[in-house]
Amino acid sequence: MRHAPAIRDYITNGEVAALSRKSDSRAATTVLFQAALAVAAFAVAIAWPNPLTIPAAIIVLGGRIQAFGIITHDCAHGAFFRTPKLNTFVGKWISGAIAHVPLDLYRRYHLNHHKFAGTPDDPDKWMVKAYPVTRASLKRKLIRDITGQTGFRDLLGEIKGFKWSQTGPSVLFHALLFVALLAVGAPWAYLMWWAARIFVYPLTMRLRQISEHGVAKDRDAMDARINTGTTIPRWWEALLLSPCNVNYHLEHHIFAGVPPYRLAQLHHLLKERGYYRDHDCIAYGFGDVLRRATRAA
Repeated sequence: MRHAPAIRDYITNGEVAALSRKSDSRAATTVLFQAALAVAAFAVAIAWPNPLTIPAAIIVLGGRIQAFGIITHDCAHGAFFRTPKLNTFVGKWISGAIAHVPLDLYRRYHLNHHKFAGTPDDPDKWMVKAYPVTRASLKRKLIRDITGQTGFRDLLGEIKGFKWSQTGPSVLFHALLFVALLAVGAPWAYLMWWAARIFVYPLTMRLRQISEHGVAKDRDAMDARINTGTTIPRWWEALLLSPCNVNYHLEHHIFAGVPPYRLAQLHHLLKERGYYRDHDCIAYGFGDVLRRATRAA
């Protein structure tokens, strides 16, 4: 019996090595771009505060919290900056602080997800084990997110589990953010960040989790094409729901050392060579993700 082709039948070691090259400048550009989007959201809402700009700014800020969480994820893998100390510094004191993700704690947890993906020991499996769910069930989950129930629950958990060694960078970030907004005469704008954290971010997280493993054909399979999914988002979905190329989650599971700014290239190379052929592992837009995540009652 012919064996199933392995990933190395589709890509060479030299190509993997080239795609795994890290760049301090490209990583820094990613951080600065996400920060610029956050500053722009604040600036527009502060300059023209109205019922349109403020909600729009809150939505954009929710996407930036997601983005900085993803940057922390990439730093935890050592797959973002070329300089290891920059991965540690940015992951802890900048992106991790902004996203409320303690770098060291997250790294220990998340690397086990990669190590045990496709097995009962995967620590992330509980997040998506119920999918696909009924439309009514999915609707209830999404309503809990957009009404702040999920966000308040998660915030309460953070407060109960507060440890200065883990949460200190986030406290410093919030102090600096408030002082900066106070300095420009808009301390009220600080509440927009918390609105984004409580009412927007949980929704982006849920949709991202569903897209990564919730729509997988078999989460107990060892083949990444079966236990993980990739999503090709629309531009606004990439901005708000899956920034920093996190949508290429299947590719990330195959080669976790490839930095996010090269994952699209990896995806297209594997697609051209037929790696995904006969595997329904790619969703096109988050509407497709939600369709795959639901079943008849």
